[in-house]
Amino acid sequence: MPDPGGKGIYYVNGKVAGFLTAYHVHSKESTDIVSEDATQPNISPDGKRVMYITFPAPQRTELWLSDIDGGNKVRIATGENLETGTWAPDNSHLSFDELRAGVGSKAYIIGADGSGLREVPRTFDYIMYELLGPDQKTIYVTGVEKGSQVSTVWRVNTGGSNPEKFVDNCGAVTDIDAGGQYLLSVVWLGEKSGIYEVATSDRKCIPLLPGVATVYATIARDGKSFFYAVASRGETSIFRQLWKDGKTIGAPQLALKVPFALPMWYANKVAYYISRDLSTIVYTRTGGHADLYLLSQK
Repeated sequence: MPDPGGKGIYYVNGKVAGFLTAYHVHSKESTDIVSEDATQPNISPDGKRVMYITFPAPQRTELWLSDIDGGNKVRIATGENLETGTWAPDNSHLSFDELRAGVGSKAYIIGADGSGLREVPRTFDYIMYELLGPDQKTIYVTGVEKGSQVSTVWRVNTGGSNPEKFVDNCGAVTDIDAGGQYLLSVVWLGEKSGIYEVATSDRKCIPLLPGVATVYATIARDGKSFFYAVASRGETSIFRQLWKDGKTIGAPQLALKVPFALPMWYANKVAYYISRDLSTIVYTRTGGHADLYLLSQK
């Protein structure tokens, strides 16, 4: 903004800061896992570890793992624009993807100790989510292909062979049951927003909870229900939907009310994750500092 007296230009300069925080539901206490700008957490199935993304420099991101209390941090990968994926059921492997300008998005599988990096042989304009199957032999990758306006899910052997188109225009696949029979997917925006299901036997996209505005749906640890979060008016409600043999049972019930609004997105990445037993929520907590300067004219 120009100075009214003609002395120079006023401008604001600041530095982004933030935390990745774990909220423990039963004790109602919070613990900071990371004291820097970080987001897109994903808690391991056993609830002991979490992966997340940091932003150490412009056009650079890093994938990290740590214990749920913030200990034993390990950097797994560095790239232009990384995103976390999901864990293998036995906590031994995880997936992630990278978006590179002019190249597109590719998905990867890597060991939780940072070994055995493998590239999934399919490139998208943009990957929305990738999901490791319970048999640890398949991965489902949801993305938008070049020239398309709708999402497509591909199923690929984790060894890199036999990629096949699985289903079109059914949102982003976010979870799969322990038997590998049903996928849950979420459409984030638009007229089709809601939670959907795809049976691996017939690959039909079936609406389960149309109109629900959420980021992802997660199957509970006992496999008898799934849950999802809805934020509004300064708080977040987590709902549980009973579910058996691919069919919902009754109406969704309020499972937990978080006494603050969880951020749904941060830096175009999902900003929270809820453990399968609803005991822990890891989320992005942003902050920063800004100063007003006058650039004088000589």
